[in-house]
Amino acid sequence: MSRDKQAENLTHLGRSGIKYSSEYDPSVLETFDNKHEGRDYFVKFNCPEFTSLCPITGQPDFATIYISYVPTKKMVESKSLKLYLFSFRNHGDFHEDCVNIIMNDLIKLMDPAYIEVWGKFLPRGGISIDPYCNYGKPGTKWEQVAWQRLTQHDLYPEDVNNR
Repeated sequence: MSRDKQAENLTHLGRSGIKYSSEYDPSVLETFDNKHEGRDYFVKFNCPEFTSLCPITGQPDFATIYISYVPTKKMVESKSLKLYLFSFRNHGDFHEDCVNIIMNDLIKLMDPAYIEVWGKFLPRGGISIDPYCNYGKPGTKWEQVAWQRLTQHDLYPEDVNNR
């Protein structure tokens, strides 16, 4: 697909006046073709302004969301990802649910070889919660990588003194 043809399929990138939905909306996610299919490499997004709502109290929860994935044929377009993450603003779910929903939506969208999503939430009530989830495509080397990364995840956690 030519660069111009591929750009026609992206409805958010380079366009002003895009409406930010404050209700959960995975339909805003868009993809483009991976030009390096067949090469394993990571793409990482750091999203330091993620917000959602506690499903019980309705209070806001703030987090940095880290998304890392190894693409196959499709990649997520970053502006659509930004719009998608913003759509959690008024979404009520527990921290663990938010990171799993994000991962599941991105798996459905891109069918990556590997993906991990880590949420580092600011504390409320004196405790922070940092859920991590990952996925390796079944039947591939990435399935084993996912298990290894999960079992070794956060063996050396950072000093938390600023949140």
